Amino acid sequence: MKFASFEIDGTASWGLVEDGGIADLGALLRERCPDLKSAIAADALADVAASATKAKRYALSDISWLPVIPNPDKILCIGLNYEMHRKETGRSEVENPTVFGRFANSQTGHLSDIIRPRVSTDLDFEGELAVVIGKAGRYIKRQDAWQHIAGYACYNEGSVRDFQRHTHQFTPGKNFPSTGGFGPWMVTPDEIDDLGPLRLQTRLNGEVVQDTTIDQMIFDIPRQIEYCSTFTRLEPGDVIATGTPGGVGSRRTPPLWMKPGDIVEVEIERIGLLRNGIADEA
Repeated sequence: MKFASFEIDGTASWGLVEDGGIADLGALLRERCPDLKSAIAADALADVAASATKAKRYALSDISWLPVIPNPDKILCIGLNYEMHRKETGRSEVENPTVFGRFANSQTGHLSDIIRPRVSTDLDFEGELAVVIGKAGRYIKRQDAWQHIAGYACYNEGSVRDFQRHTHQFTPGKNFPSTGGFGPWMVTPDEIDDLGPLRLQTRLNGEVVQDTTIDQMIFDIPRQIEYCSTFTRLEPGDVIATGTPGGVGSRRTPPLWMKPGDIVEVEIERIGLLRNGIADEA
């Protein structure tokens, strides 16, 4: 199943994507599950999908896409998690994942613009697989990690590189408003029997700039969940952006920055295609 958050006539909602449309489960179940995060927390996705026949339907062309989870408790990003990217940055090998956070308002939805801030031109792309947490947990063991996943989505972890490099801490460059694309939808785990061979590709104006498979991660998803749940309690609707492969714009000669008018796409086989334009901050 595919679930998405969206806006229709100025009202935020969420629903089940199927047959070229979306069933408005948010309107149908407003009191019980007003948003996708609350439906995940209630462990209700399987049940509410059965209600889709009663829900009002919209064509996908009629909605405005929101980030898959517009209001996560936290977004945890795994840095330097593909060997090619680690090498192109010149970073040393490490025994544990590199983790930093994003804020909810740094995200934007499918077909919305990623915003280049007025204080920088160094806006970079980072195509990634996002994992949405389905069940809360602390000190989750690797062998139990898959049971804590609600679904998978595409993520463009857009980075303002000069601000990222002001210090050794990544936070400023990773949190400018509307720089992280997230969408268009979340695919539930029953749709994906094996993530490993799935191809992840980022394209800028139609040119392939990143190309890998998920099994090339240094720290796999169970290890990420195990590690992150050690220092924080993972909550339903939390997002883990699992890392970007090599090919980022900042490591090219000359650097390849996203600029207004560009179109950037992140596509993950069997999961979806996330497309965003680039625009300057007003």
